[in-house]
Amino acid sequence: MKRVWILVLVGIVLAVCPAATVLGGNPPSGYFVDESKLPFEALPGTHTTRYWGVHKGAGYWVEVPENWNGDLVLYCHGYRGYVPELTLTAPRLRAFLIANGFAWAASSYSTNGYDVKAGVKDTHALAKYFNALVGKPRRTYITGHSMGGHVTGVALEQYPNLFDGALPMCGVMGDCELFDFHLDFQVLAQYFTGTEVSFPWPENYTTVMVPAMQAALGAGIPGYPGFPITLNAAGMQLRQAVKYRSGGERPLYDIAFMYWGNFLFGQGLNGDIGIAPGNTMENWDTIYQLDGDPALSAAEAALNEQILRVTTDPQGRHPNGLANIPPISGNIGIPVLTMHTIGDMFVSFSMQQIYAQRVAEHGKSDLLVQRVIRDVGHCTFKAGEEETAFADLVNWVENGVRPAGDDVLDAQSVAAPDYGCQFTQGAHSANFPPCP
Repeated sequence: MKRVWILVLVGIVLAVCPAATVLGGNPPSGYFVDESKLPFEALPGTHTTRYWGVHKGAGYWVEVPENWNGDLVLYCHGYRGYVPELTLTAPRLRAFLIANGFAWAASSYSTNGYDVKAGVKDTHALAKYFNALVGKPRRTYITGHSMGGHVTGVALEQYPNLFDGALPMCGVMGDCELFDFHLDFQVLAQYFTGTEVSFPWPENYTTVMVPAMQAALGAGIPGYPGFPITLNAAGMQLRQAVKYRSGGERPLYDIAFMYWGNFLFGQGLNGDIGIAPGNTMENWDTIYQLDGDPALSAAEAALNEQILRVTTDPQGRHPNGLANIPPISGNIGIPVLTMHTIGDMFVSFSMQQIYAQRVAEHGKSDLLVQRVIRDVGHCTFKAGEEETAFADLVNWVENGVRPAGDDVLDAQSVAAPDYGCQFTQGAHSANFPPCP
């Protein structure tokens, strides 16, 4: 029976594990908007006024329902990779927004890659342009997925008087610390396999060294798949250490590790994500753990003493306004409701914990509500989950009713078997454990 279950999980991972979207790369020589692709139709059964075009080098979409309630929702898209064509994404909430009288607008940004600065400035420019196209909105909300969550988190701090409420989803709310997490995975894998390597990684890192580490972490049982499905002692130690760098003990973690393990090996960045000068990753002061006890065991002390340490280049992540990788301070002044899947390890669940800590340090926790969805994918929310979250955010902004959320900082709560059940609408996959 155990063998059958393992093979079922193999099928799950092969079926749903995402394509290798690798952060970083080299910017193209020029970006462009194909204006022939900009026109878009109203949704069936709806009557709206739609605008499209290019503004300050970015493509834009604007849609206003005939029963416009006076509110605007700005949508920030996620990471595109370094491709020259600038493209647009409509919010998943589009049908809900139109049905409830909200106008929405989205920018392609004027660059691609991990350029949060462009996302923030171009979304702000579109907000101002909306005033000329349609008129000044009564209230303005901002939302986005993944890197778009990072854009949202920076924009609401950069322009505190523009927005009334924010809904960053699956967002990079810990800014540079996401890239530190990807570094953590690499150095931990190196440590537990006894792989000696210097940073920056050599040219054969992904082609020779990574496959060797994957083989050294798998159980190697004939007839069974290897890493990350079946693990030997070294593989189980890696899984344990990554747990405490990605959010701690929590439901679905072992399945999430199987889902993301090989993908994370593909994020073997050399610290250059193409938008900041030099290396942006560091772990010089990171304390690695193998359990939830903050006191270091002998094994943890040896791990922290011997693991490869990396420091950033002087300007790699130095705060510089919107340049480089813009930081999110957590000093918020409007209601913010976040969503994250508990098993996400591309943009790890720990991003929400980092954000909650930063907001608390500014004494603004009363303005933050966080919700956890039981899924292992990245941004794999159901439409109803996003719609409920947005409706609750609007009620908070308009009527002062602070919605319920999940505690992301209490380790006991996060580790509970039913954590995330409150806002998850049904099972996200028949193959993943449902709420108990």
